[in-house]
Amino acid sequence: MPNKLTLSPFARVAVLIASFLGLLFDGVELGLMPIASLSVSKSLLGDAFTATSGGDWFARFTASLMLGAAVGGIALGNLGDRIGRSRAMGISILFYSVFAALGAFVETQEQMLWLRFMVGLGVGGMWPNGIALVSECWPSAAKPLVSGVMMAGLNAGILLLSQLARIWPITPDSWRWIFQLSGVPALLGIIILAALPESPEWLASRGQSRKAVAPLADLFKPNLLRTTLSAIVVSVIPLMGAWAASKWMIPWADKVAGAGNVQYKAATQGWWALGAIIGAIAGAELASRLGRRYSYLWISIGATVLTVSMFTLTAPLEPAFHYVVFAQGTVATLFFGWLALYLPEIFPVQVRATGSGLAYNFGRFGTAIGVLAAGFLFSALGGDYPRVGAICALVYGLGIFAIFLVRNAEK
Repeated sequence: MPNKLTLSPFARVAVLIASFLGLLFDGVELGLMPIASLSVSKSLLGDAFTATSGGDWFARFTASLMLGAAVGGIALGNLGDRIGRSRAMGISILFYSVFAALGAFVETQEQMLWLRFMVGLGVGGMWPNGIALVSECWPSAAKPLVSGVMMAGLNAGILLLSQLARIWPITPDSWRWIFQLSGVPALLGIIILAALPESPEWLASRGQSRKAVAPLADLFKPNLLRTTLSAIVVSVIPLMGAWAASKWMIPWADKVAGAGNVQYKAATQGWWALGAIIGAIAGAELASRLGRRYSYLWISIGATVLTVSMFTLTAPLEPAFHYVVFAQGTVATLFFGWLALYLPEIFPVQVRATGSGLAYNFGRFGTAIGVLAAGFLFSALGGDYPRVGAICALVYGLGIFAIFLVRNAEK
């Protein structure tokens, strides 16, 4: 039966803007602890703080966020297939904004660790519902560009945060303000719940069957099992590479620049985010032009080479460092534009948000494990940021082999 439900051009634009903003503030949350972690730890640990403990807590905060995002992406992605994309998206935004704001009042590292997990629930839920909603509301011809713009929203949020931190530096004496500011997107969540239209495809699919919906279980039935496993494989590699490897450049920059140049870490994150915005937009277009398989292959090669180079051939405060950071951000983030196009197209509408959320966020379970392993490696190597980053960067190389094992990547 053809879908007779359509959205007006104004409604489609409203969906795109709301989803973009949801991902933009999602990006703020993803970029918050890399830039603030050492300042938070110095403040809360006091005299007990050491350079090694700072890196160790950075790994813990990151792993906590990733675990929360993994759980939230699966649970709230499933919720999107049950109650609607826009409502689940609004709930996700409320989760990450409210719990982020509570971070302004913590008194211990353990309290912050718990709150980062709760923030992660909303961070994980935003992506599959936003991507599914936009994918279903915009025509096929526009999907590569729209998917790229959506993923650019995440990195625009990281760039926005970096510029705020350059104007108002985040230091051990002044960091709670950034958590307070992170609560503002709750207003967006309320507006989405009250006024954003729902996906016509989702509404049509709900009207075609009165049976109870169990999309999470459907993903592991024989007809979808290989698709689900393939989607997980291509998602886990870029996520683990991003968080277990490349994100170490920011606390590394913070350590090298020191208290005399507190804005340098923000500038580093800003250069990375600027490249990442370009990469996110270009990733979907690259996948559309070169094909899913060969574009993923070349992205894997480029990300491996540039990430290893960033940690071994240059260093913070050297003239070339920010240029290499920019290039690494551009190439490594091509993966995420690729995923925004690929994941929604391989799952049927009844399980689209759940399938995309499971694949993308299952990668975050692997990422959490990878980040904790990187934290142990960091301690074992005596706090050597570049060695940890270079070793962990090799995970990107797994994509060179993995993509040829994946079905549904022939386009």
